Amino acid sequence: MNETVTTWLEGQIVNEEVEFTLVELCRVSGASVEEVTLWVAEGAFDPQGTGPHEWRFRGTELRRVRTARHLAQDLEINPPGIALALDLLEEIETLRANQRRPRKG
Repeated sequence: MNETVTTWLEGQIVNEEVEFTLVELCRVSGASVEEVTLWVAEGAFDPQGTGPHEWRFRGTELRRVRTARHLAQDLEINPPGIALALDLLEEIETLRANQRRPRKG
């Protein structure tokens, strides 16, 4: 007997030019306003605007906020640790992308 296994993936494609307000970003990421505000204070995110009511986050920040949320909930990492972990994860991703590029010469 052959058994078929079906796997469903769910995702969301977000254009890099899309901007989110603080409330919109929290709604789509599942993070709370308090969490995102703490992460901004720690330097994990650098929104445009002078205060929370004016903040605008790029579409690329959505993935980082979701990662930050998982780090906070699953690993119980504090806001300064989240800022550091996000920077290190981004650096690793950049290094891997550079490694995949064909070298000239």
